[in-house]
Parts: sequence; C-alpha cells; structure tokens
Amino acid sequence: MLKIALLINPVAGIGGSVGLKGSDGRAVQSRAAALGGEARGVARARRTLVRSAEVLEQIDWVTWGGSMVGLLLDEFEAPGVVLETPVDEPTANDTRRAAERFLFEKVDLLIFAGGDGTARDVLAAVETKLPVLGIPAGVKMHSGVFATTPEVAGEVLIRLVRGGLVRSTLADVRDLDETALRAGQLRPRFYGELAVPELGGFLQHTKQGGRENELMALDEITADVVARMEGNNGVYVLGPGSSVMAVKRALGMDASLMGVDVWQEGNQLGKDVNARWLHDRILTDDRQAPVLVVSFTRDQGFLFGRGNQQLSARFLKQLPRASVWVIGTRSKLLSLAGRPLLIDTDDAELDREWSGLIEVTTGYEDRLWYRVDHRAGL
Repeated sequence: MLKIALLINPVAGIGGSVGLKGSDGRAVQSRAAALGGEARGVARARRTLVRSAEVLEQIDWVTWGGSMVGLLLDEFEAPGVVLETPVDEPTANDTRRAAERFLFEKVDLLIFAGGDGTARDVLAAVETKLPVLGIPAGVKMHSGVFATTPEVAGEVLIRLVRGGLVRSTLADVRDLDETALRAGQLRPRFYGELAVPELGGFLQHTKQGGRENELMALDEITADVVARMEGNNGVYVLGPGSSVMAVKRALGMDASLMGVDVWQEGNQLGKDVNARWLHDRILTDDRQAPVLVVSFTRDQGFLFGRGNQQLSARFLKQLPRASVWVIGTRSKLLSLAGRPLLIDTDDAELDREWSGLIEVTTGYEDRLWYRVDHRAGL
C-alpha cells in the first residue's frame, strides 16, 4: 500500500478574485478576506479526491490536521494518520514543518494544494528527496510542479496505485515578487526544482505503429546507464537478466546472462559472483556504497527474491535507495497489467521498507515511478 501525504494551504488563492495578485503574507490574506476573497485550497483538493475516489481506500494517508487536510479526508472516510494539528491559523512555517515531518515518515509522495508560495515552502523542506505533486489552487502559478487541473492530479494518483505509466521528472519552482507585481512590474525568480510525477505514455521516438519498439527502448536505457557510469569510479553491481545484459555488453564485459557481475573504472572485478563474494569483497570495503543495476521479471514483476538471490537481504540493507538503478522498458512494465513490482528477500522488515514507489529507467534520461509491494499475491 502506498503511503501518501496530503497537505492543503487553507488560504491559497484568497487574493485572486479580489485583484490582489497573490495571497502571500498575513496582511494580504486579511485584506483579501475583508474584500470577500475566497480561498481555493480545500475545494481544489476535494476535486482531486473526487476524481481518485476509487483508490482512496488503497492508500495509507498521512496528513496534517484541521484546515490543512484532516477534516477533508474525514469527509471522504479515507483511512489515515493525522500527525499534528496547528493550534492557530496555519502559516508558511506549518507547511515547512509538515513537509519535513512527511519526509521523516518516509512517505512515497507528497500532494499539496496551494500556489507558488506553497511550492517554495515545500521545496525548502524536502528538496528532491521526495516526489511532490501540486494541486493548482494559488493565484500566480508560474511553477511547473502543478498538475494542469485537480482532476489530472487525481488521475496521477489512480495510475500510481494501479500500475499505470507515471513519468518521473524534475520541475521548476518559480515565483513572482508580489509587491513588485502590484506595482506593475514582473520580477520572476527561480528557486529550485522538485521531483514530480506526471502522466506518461510511450515515447514518440521509440514507437512503431503506436507501440513501443522494445529494442530501441532498450538501446536508450543502455545509453542512459552507461552515460551515468562514465567518469564515476564507483563499483557497479549488475544483476541478471537480458535487460541488464545489454548494459554489460555495451561495457564490453565478459558477462553472465543469469549471473551477477561487478564492474569498476573500465575493469571487471567479478563474474557470476555469489552473495558471499558480494559481502566479503564489496560490503567490507571502505569505499562509497556500490550502485546496483537490476531489472525485474516480465509478467511476474519480481524485483528481488526470484532469480537474483545472490543479492541477499544483507547486501541490500547496505545500499541507499538512490544507489539502486531499476531498468526496464515501458512494455515490460505494462506486462504486469497494473500489478506491483514484488520483493521477497526472506527478511520481512526489509521487504516492508522497500515497499512504496521506486524510479524505473525506461529510456535515455527518462524515468517512471512504479509501485513495489512485499505482499506477493495479496
């Protein structure tokens, strides 16, 4: 089950209809309210939940209380945990604190309803450590982190839960100086980037007859992995299977199709190695953590625990999640028919920790988010 955080800026958009060019700051919010301005955060978030109502019970929700979400999820009878409820009217600091806590709670995705100011607060808290999706509810809306509509945000949720194609990308966080804007001056500023999921189908340049050409797609995946390896003197552990074998061939390795091979700085360190070799030769080394390049079984979707038991729980526990590069074509993902990638390492705690969203490289500089679950067959 995916663990998703939902956060609402309850004053987002309040200055728009009354012509205040934004909603940042208590003074502007008070003036907007006095003029009859209406906040849009809750209503826009409700539209997202209405669109995704069919999967809400399949999500483990984590929220902030009161007007920052808790009450809205109660309305939909969606199961979740309220971590904290602000005593007073929430501020930008509450947004940052909530986002930091969501990061600590290891949620798979943070969805927020707000505008550019809210996006800036989220960026300050999570940077690119957590996928984030904005529900557009503000006034200026210059950032690229927002779904085009609340309903599109709901569709992204449905696809993530049901195993559809959801692209992983970086999007700009931008904002305008509201004081300058009210004086008729445009002063945009770039603040950074957030990791964002967006709807994705087949790539145009790898399609033939409306379908993905898997050989072309695999060539792109291989080029991406090799390019990321160039100039990096780290250790690379390459798992079994035909997808990873394409990478091994591109590197010129004397490789094993169904074995685990190891590479560093243009040299092959090991061929068809076992779990003991990895532990003795890799994990006891003081160098940086190795990168693991691995794929999954077609149709079944096993990521770990079938055909690659050399990658033991003891080995996997030593790897930061960012050091695991999962590769596979879109067609291979679609062969799962919406079922999650599976993990079965004989270590129940590790299997639970790995459940959630993981990036899958599906082309050159092209990645999708896909769900991993430890509950095979449930």
